Amino acid sequence: MIGKIFGHYEIQSLLGTGGMGEVFQARDTKLGRTVAIKVLPEAFAENGERIARFEREAKLLASLNHPNIAALYGMEISDGRHFLVMELVEGETLADRLRRGAIPVDESLHIARQIAEALEAAHERGIVHRDLKPANIKITPDDKVKVLDFGLAKAMQDAPETATLSNSPTLSLAATQAGVILGTAAYMSPEQAKGMQADPRSDIFS
Repeated sequence: MIGKIFGHYEIQSLLGTGGMGEVFQARDTKLGRTVAIKVLPEAFAENGERIARFEREAKLLASLNHPNIAALYGMEISDGRHFLVMELVEGETLADRLRRGAIPVDESLHIARQIAEALEAAHERGIVHRDLKPANIKITPDDKVKVLDFGLAKAMQDAPETATLSNSPTLSLAATQAGVILGTAAYMSPEQAKGMQADPRSDIFS
């Protein structure tokens, strides 16, 4: 993929992979800026449910405009591949920071406050992250926190979920068949693990 052109974006490097696809650093050749693009895996390009989830991510991210939430620049299709164009956030993840050792209280409070402000902004728009974890939180070189990957977020005005195994965020039949895990067990709230509807309290638990 390195060096490949998607529309007017030139892939420079792989940043990571996840349930929603691969994330690359890319060069916007029109605007001359570096961005992050999330490309839906080719193997799932024909999966209607997965495409719908990808499109939902774009709409949800576009509705969020907050300094502690990574910005979405657009959603595009090139050669049949769907991808999101997002703000490239420099720095390490909170998971990386934790691996370096215990975080002092003052620094912990500084990080927690910014995460809370990001979630408050999302919750005010009826959006629940549903997969909040250290790997989805970036800390920039100037100590600004950015919450990443609202790909598993769900607008709370959607129809209520039924608390059955088939609706479980981790074990839904459709998700299992596609190899997708909706949520991360170590940080998942009890109601999500039971397949119940997530709400802002679920993010706070995480």
